[in-house]
Amino acid sequence: MADATGFHLKGSAPERYEHYVAPIMAPFVTALVDAADLYPGATVLDLACGTGFAARAAAAQAGPTGRVAGADANEAMLKVAVDRHPRLYPDIEFTPAPADDLPYPDAAFDAVLCQQGAQFFPDLDAALRETARVLRPGGRFAATVWSNLEASPYFVAQLAAVEQYGDPETAAVFRAAFHSADRLIAALDRAGFRQPTRRELTFPVTLPPLQDYVRGHLSAIPWGQTITDTAGEEALTRAADTIRAALPADTNTFPFTATLVTAHR
Repeated sequence: MADATGFHLKGSAPERYEHYVAPIMAPFVTALVDAADLYPGATVLDLACGTGFAARAAAAQAGPTGRVAGADANEAMLKVAVDRHPRLYPDIEFTPAPADDLPYPDAAFDAVLCQQGAQFFPDLDAALRETARVLRPGGRFAATVWSNLEASPYFVAQLAAVEQYGDPETAAVFRAAFHSADRLIAALDRAGFRQPTRRELTFPVTLPPLQDYVRGHLSAIPWGQTITDTAGEEALTRAADTIRAALPADTNTFPFTATLVTAHR
């Protein structure tokens, strides 16, 4: 989730990303890996791997005879991924690379996973052509992208704060991320993938206490970085206060919705 355009983290944000984003991602990572039908000995690529959420889950499925690689354009995210790599898993090879120029031979992988990254690729068609190249014939592609913004009240509140304290371009990128499933399906077809399918996933996620969590999470994603860069730390704090005020005060459990897309090479 960290391609060079649309989703880029700098400074200490990648460490915060690993900590604050994990609760939201966890059920979707599980669903993504389950959809890929991995097996012991599988070779797997986590595309736009970020700090390695899906790579770690895939390694647990591929087992000691498998091989898992993670590619991401953001080297700071990869450093966190390497640091957090549990040594009980088979080795995970993390490599800095954009999605449209992967350093792997043809037909190198049985499966390619992409957890919340495809919506941020600068050139989705080029990225999926590369994905098709590194997948073996019959190999499986599985991705999740955020969808149905209105069904995710936490993200609705976050977008409103970004619109108020950020800039129009950042808000537009945020909003567009929730309307990318159709583009992904169409690009898969153009890249020669077969049997594309889509399924809506909604999970209730219990977040840590919001008093500290909301600001920490906002500081760990590009929208919050933009607020800090343009208006300072106080603006980030006000934005976090705005998010909390828009959410029910009696709960920290909220639904989040994504679209799971699968296809075969």
